[in-house]
Amino acid sequence: MNRMKSQLIDLSHTISDGMVTYKGLPAPMICDFLARDACEGVYEQGTTFQIGKIEMVSNTGTYLDTPFHRFADGKDLSEIDLEGVGNLDGIVIQIDEDVKRITAQFFKNYDVKDKAALIYTNWSRHWGSDAYFENDPFLTEDAAIYLKQQGVKLVGIDCHNIDDTSGKARPVHTVLLHNEIFIIEHMTNLHKLPVKGFKFYAVPVKIKGMGTFPVRAFAQVGS
Repeated sequence: MNRMKSQLIDLSHTISDGMVTYKGLPAPMICDFLARDACEGVYEQGTTFQIGKIEMVSNTGTYLDTPFHRFADGKDLSEIDLEGVGNLDGIVIQIDEDVKRITAQFFKNYDVKDKAALIYTNWSRHWGSDAYFENDPFLTEDAAIYLKQQGVKLVGIDCHNIDDTSGKARPVHTVLLHNEIFIIEHMTNLHKLPVKGFKFYAVPVKIKGMGTFPVRAFAQVGS
């Protein structure tokens, strides 16, 4: 029996100086702390190093939300279990591009128990433009409740926010994070994945007192 060669598929946006992830939040500032030309005379000739410096909010690029993001007593980045963000069985739920309100009904034909459910809306095609922040798709509260009831481990989406941002309520964040179900927003390249049969990884830096941080989300397809 022939097995498909294992392939790693990047599901993250590149973070660059000045890029906007979320309107109203500051863009990252990336520069040299130690530039190569500053190494002259410090090391032997021809030996140079670069040490970078970045200033950014934690909700930058493709990032993971932990319970602490929503709840003061929730687990932060340093406290989450690796089993919740790595080596997860993944499943892709494709949503038609004309759908904006993603209700529980869209998940009824999928087995999401103990899986990373990645919601493919193709909204990432607007990344880097004003259209990315306008009339974007989102999950409804009943969808979050259904996913929680079905035992999902992690929910990712390739758009601006998993919640409806037109009002002040954030029921999807509330339901999922209260039940220690992690959220990943601003994903990309979900069209490159099969519906199922892949492993998913999105491991953040281990930081105390912070609830969100960029991840290098990726999938392993094949074996």
